[in-house]
Amino acid sequence: MILILDFGSQYTQLIAKRIRKMKVYCEIHPYSADIQKIAENNRIEGLILSGGPASVYDSDSFKIEKKTLDELNIPILGICYGMQLLSYLYEGKITPSDSREYGFTEIKLDSSSLLFEGLEEKQVVWMSHGDKVVEFPKDFIKAAESKNALASIQNKKKHIYAVQFHPEVVHTKNGGKMLENFVFKICKCIADWEMGSFIDNTVHAVRNQVKDKKVVLGLSGGVDSSVLAVLLHKALGKNLLCVFVNNGVLRKNEALKVQETFTKNYDINFKYIDASKEFLQKLKGIDSPEQKRKIIGEYFLEVFSKTTQGFDFLAQGTLYPDVIESVNVKGPSDTIKTHHNRVGGVLELINQGKVIEPFKELFKDEVREIGRELGVPDEIVNRQPFPGPGLAIRVLGDVTEEKLNTLREADAIIIEEIKNAGLYNQIWQAFGVFLPVQSVGVMGDKRTYENVIALRIVESVDGMTADWVKMPYDVLNKISSRIINEVKGINRVVYDISSKPPATIEWE
Repeated sequence: MILILDFGSQYTQLIAKRIRKMKVYCEIHPYSADIQKIAENNRIEGLILSGGPASVYDSDSFKIEKKTLDELNIPILGICYGMQLLSYLYEGKITPSDSREYGFTEIKLDSSSLLFEGLEEKQVVWMSHGDKVVEFPKDFIKAAESKNALASIQNKKKHIYAVQFHPEVVHTKNGGKMLENFVFKICKCIADWEMGSFIDNTVHAVRNQVKDKKVVLGLSGGVDSSVLAVLLHKALGKNLLCVFVNNGVLRKNEALKVQETFTKNYDINFKYIDASKEFLQKLKGIDSPEQKRKIIGEYFLEVFSKTTQGFDFLAQGTLYPDVIESVNVKGPSDTIKTHHNRVGGVLELINQGKVIEPFKELFKDEVREIGRELGVPDEIVNRQPFPGPGLAIRVLGDVTEEKLNTLREADAIIIEEIKNAGLYNQIWQAFGVFLPVQSVGVMGDKRTYENVIALRIVESVDGMTADWVKMPYDVLNKISSRIINEVKGINRVVYDISSKPPATIEWE
């Protein structure tokens, strides 16, 4: 296996994902983990030190002992903060950079380095750092440089390599090749781990944890909860109850479609609860996105508690991006937003060991792969992501039934036209956002003062980074024309051309 120590980077799990794609097993542990204890039960072939937001000279920065690294005597790769930490531990010098590098940067590398074998001398990489190494650590040499800083260093004798950029993100064009070189050429790993192994291991682990007790799963009909339902049904059979709660912020006809899918196609215990009026009453007058998420998450659990008495475990289709953006269970990453599966009573159940989240270290595309392995229909497996808080966070400001209905109609048009154009499966996510602004328009020779829909369409590999899609103009034109002509109360459609980062995919 490859061991990854997390120092707080938002991209740590991307490293693991890249390595798993190579069919090599890996685990993420916090920087403070007992590495020797991990090594007792695993054959560690290589160690990766992740990036992080701190400076190595900060009094509260995260560090490990040099002695620990020396005793391991295995190849090491430091990424961003990991490079600065290695430089610090091996007596180099790091200072704040006069020219902070963030975004695409061209570097010149030493192609004789094993880490860069097979790559051209000039490469475009993704930088994100404020500090830089200004004096080589002992016995290290330069492996790459940018205009403003050392981009990579290496100690060939100790098999220690470090890069100032992020090879794990898709923005670094040949980052995957660099990680492959580390895993196979430097660590000499064997590609023998597959997603089928994950399914078998999860079924075994869930059976051991649950035994003959009952598990309830909140089923939304999306990719994550649907695949989890099939996986847990494989493990638990009738000891699993899938509960679909209509929270009032679903898309057009969604409640009916989910019921039809799981009552007609699967022999799964299924229960439908219509709590739409109650949820909307709870959301009345609330315009804070954080409050919306907490209200929906907490009331969802309350509804569960009232209607599913006797369950022993709560199962959730939580993914790693949800965890890392709310609170990192593996390391010290900064909070971006609170996920609805990480609020109130849910956290209490997690702390009590009563929550089952098999996907919490996986990405959407990996869950899709699991779904295909389990034979879940393509219509479900290829469905675009939909947030747990639903349209409540796509109606900016306070949520009302009128705004929700307007957004539902607009959203249905967006998806229909994208499918008509044959683009649905090529796009990561497409949806509308109801903006809390009105604008002047002219309809039928009359002045209008009505609402605005923002169109958000992005392409992504994993949801951690995303770019806006350069949609064909004729498709955008059809979407805009239909929304303005068919959806009452809308007289303007705008297109969001922001990437993630610095923006997020959802607006709230």
